[in-house]
Amino acid sequence: MALVGVCEDDPQIRRLLREALTQGNHTVVMAHNGQEAFGLFAHEATLDVIILDIGLPDSDGRDVCQALRAAGQFAPVLFLTALGALNDVVTGFHAGGDDYVTKPFKMTEILVRVEALSRRRRPSPEEDSALRLDPQRFSVRCGTAEVSVTPTEFRMLAALTARPGEVVRRRDVVASAWPYGAMVQENTIDSYMRRLRHKLTELGSPVGIETVRGVGYVLR
Repeated sequence: MALVGVCEDDPQIRRLLREALTQGNHTVVMAHNGQEAFGLFAHEATLDVIILDIGLPDSDGRDVCQALRAAGQFAPVLFLTALGALNDVVTGFHAGGDDYVTKPFKMTEILVRVEALSRRRRPSPEEDSALRLDPQRFSVRCGTAEVSVTPTEFRMLAALTARPGEVVRRRDVVASAWPYGAMVQENTIDSYMRRLRHKLTELGSPVGIETVRGVGYVLR
């Protein structure tokens, strides 16, 4: 039996997921949109799996996933998507997802995937960056201070905060922050990083972004 967080805005799909998971002896925590999902799931340490719709009415589910990872939530994420295109699948994995199902889907498939994911829950990182990312407002908070960021800056910072103390390679930063297949110049990445460093300084953040020359970046 697993504790499963579900975020789906379609009431019929939401009802069917609840019924199928409950009949499969799982406990369900239900959210209707990205903001509610972040509030319910971010600091729920007992979650075993999160089912997250990509096409939410108030945000992109991939942004919500990145914010959850940045907040320290490392339960495996199963994306639901009506898109199915390769770039959506790839960007979903780079956002911190673990698996995906394309709509329409069979509930038996969901149950099999939930059971498989619940057996490989991710460990939490040892460090806490003290930063909180808001995927609805595209902002970053540190204590009571808050600063707005662009969607690209948000995704870059989320990629770093999800792996505090680890070097994140440039190619992984690009894959997290830009559309699949985008050609991004190195000076463009450096420019974004400078702006992010400035915003972290504005926040009074205890962590900063360091450049590992020729490799990538690390948050510490």
